[in-house]
Amino acid sequence: MFDIIIIGAGSAGCALAARASEDPNRTVLLIEAGPDYADAQTTPFDLVNGHNNSYTAHDWGLAYAPTRDRQVPLPRGRVTGGSSAVNTAIALRGMPEDFDEWADLGLSEWSWQGVLPPYKRLERDLDFGDRDYHGDAGPITIRRYPVAEMTLQQQAFLEAARALGYPDCPDANDPASWGAGPQPMNKLGRLRISCAIGYLAPARLRPNLTLRAETLVTRVLTANGRCTGVEFRHRDGTIEAVSSKLVILAAGAIMSPAILMRSGLGPRAQLQAHAIEVIRDLPGVGQNLCDHPALSVTLKPRDPALVDHDKPIIQSILRYTAEGSPKRNDLQIEMLAFAGRQQAPLFAIAGVVEYQYGRGELRLASADPDEAPIIDNRFCEDERDTQRLAACLRDVLAFANAKPVADLAEAVVFPRGTPTHEDLAGLCRRFAGSGYHPCGTAKMGLASDPMAVVNQYGQCHALDGLVVADAAIMPFVPRANINLTTIMIGEKIGEWLRTRPALYGL
Repeated sequence: MFDIIIIGAGSAGCALAARASEDPNRTVLLIEAGPDYADAQTTPFDLVNGHNNSYTAHDWGLAYAPTRDRQVPLPRGRVTGGSSAVNTAIALRGMPEDFDEWADLGLSEWSWQGVLPPYKRLERDLDFGDRDYHGDAGPITIRRYPVAEMTLQQQAFLEAARALGYPDCPDANDPASWGAGPQPMNKLGRLRISCAIGYLAPARLRPNLTLRAETLVTRVLTANGRCTGVEFRHRDGTIEAVSSKLVILAAGAIMSPAILMRSGLGPRAQLQAHAIEVIRDLPGVGQNLCDHPALSVTLKPRDPALVDHDKPIIQSILRYTAEGSPKRNDLQIEMLAFAGRQQAPLFAIAGVVEYQYGRGELRLASADPDEAPIIDNRFCEDERDTQRLAACLRDVLAFANAKPVADLAEAVVFPRGTPTHEDLAGLCRRFAGSGYHPCGTAKMGLASDPMAVVNQYGQCHALDGLVVADAAIMPFVPRANINLTTIMIGEKIGEWLRTRPALYGL
């Protein structure tokens, strides 16, 4: 019997476990489906010191449908640290307006003023830690590459942005900022400060924290209207059940709703289709899938040596507002130092819609926990997203044709010719892809909202003793890469577990 079981040692789960276990009288079990590396000597190089993402060895092997009739890989971390251990290490905050919109939905704890303290607590900003909107002593170290440490592509991108009239933006996490500048990153040179390093490494020394890796949760257990524990499968195939006072799902926007549905908590028709006993009919589980639709302009370098897959792929960013948009900084452009791993070296400039109107869904393929869920994003089916992504691509093409970026490229490989706006919109409808920021699949909301799964404290509306605390609870995707916001969610709810345990029945 544990006080708290946390499912998923990812970005949110590590923060939750660290904060909850600060109380020495509270026993915490942290369960991770992937492997655990307890020290630097046993940790694979690419999880700590690599510039490249870990694409296969520590991945769930998921696929998703970005648009109709397409299936492409969706990388998600399966290892202690979760996606923070395998991603690009971008530490970008959402816009203050994002969180004030969350508060306007009845989630008063999640206003900008409500999320700024946990954002500050989690970070150790080496560049701007003295500002009142930053932290300087948190577990996640954040730094920006100086221009001298950037690749030629990144340097050219920033020069082109200046030539195109965009303002310099030295700190993209300044709440009032916009423009082009270095990406804030939880990275020191080659060293990625994942949540496994920042949060879990010191916490794992505590005797009240137990970590079980390579352990797959099959379902949460329920009885008499409350969650009572977790059933999981060990690496050798044996099944075990453990009880607890509180169960916290932090398995991510894909796996948290999948576990809920396998446990009989989800849309009735879906559960019945897979012969799963309906414990609670929760129509919002798996719905409201949000992400950042994106599409890149691809370029062939004049000098093939320019493309080096052992260099950082991203170091800079442009945040700006679409013409006529009421949503500030709803578009983003990034230079990608390499594009794919084709035989011919390529680099790219990505255009991204940051404020998304469209929604997708996630469904179970079967009741088998080893079978991946069906992920249907439906990008650019909402015309507001299509038109802004097409406009963003037009701006990306301006970068491709501006010096000094144009001096680095022999040709634009995609799109070819001189596309019109409608041509670009058509390409968006066919080829838009994920920014790899899925969220919203068990969203927070008031009990009066039939699609809300949890309240603003992460507590399941329909079942006592069950909390969801990861990217799945975001009502919509913030205007930023979501890893830092996911850590913030773990930090915020973890602090409530420590300071307000009675709220969670502890």
